Amino acid sequence: MGKLFVIDGTDGSGKQTQFLKLKNKFDEMGINYKTASFPNYESPSSSLVKMYLSGDFGKHPSDVSAYVASTFYAADRYATYKTELEKYYETGGILLVDRYTTSNMIHQAGKIPDKAERKKFIEWLFDLEFNMYKIPKPDKVFFLNMPPKNSLKLMENRENKFSHTMEKDIHEKDAEYLAESYKAACELAKEYDWEEINCVKDNQIRTIEDIHEEIFEIIKKEIETHE
Repeated sequence: MGKLFVIDGTDGSGKQTQFLKLKNKFDEMGINYKTASFPNYESPSSSLVKMYLSGDFGKHPSDVSAYVASTFYAADRYATYKTELEKYYETGGILLVDRYTTSNMIHQAGKIPDKAERKKFIEWLFDLEFNMYKIPKPDKVFFLNMPPKNSLKLMENRENKFSHTMEKDIHEKDAEYLAESYKAACELAKEYDWEEINCVKDNQIRTIEDIHEEIFEIIKKEIETHE
């Protein structure tokens, strides 16, 4: 089997920026790899995700249960993995992924305040994605810890990733939801042993390059042990 590295975090934490930096670094170093970004907005498999984020099923994230919303994202991951990544990964390939099952944990578990109920949800989610759909478990998850007060500012002038307009999706519009997602993410990062990358130091957002170097040094060691 191959290696799977995931860049994840709450909305506006810099996931895509760090994902692209890693792609450039891998290319520069001649590392053989494949990538994916989830949701895969270029694929028909993301249709239900787009409808959910556009507010077709409810104008607030809480209008759709964590379980129901998770099935939309999980099906999209399954379709992309089966059609684009599986053969490469099973022959030892390296996958670099922008968001993954961990995003369901962050964004959907944040809807469940009760710890026991949240744990039950995550057990269900793991069973759905890793046992039923049989997509691979990550080797490393890099959680970009960007507090909401910083991420909201970074999102102000960001284009919607699937509509390509300035209209925010139902997650991005809801500051309370984003705060709950962030709180859940910080707890989950410790519970599931994610690599926590603190993006703010001394009340200042760290430079893109500084964050990138921290992530790459960890990945480099993982790749060296894989070879």
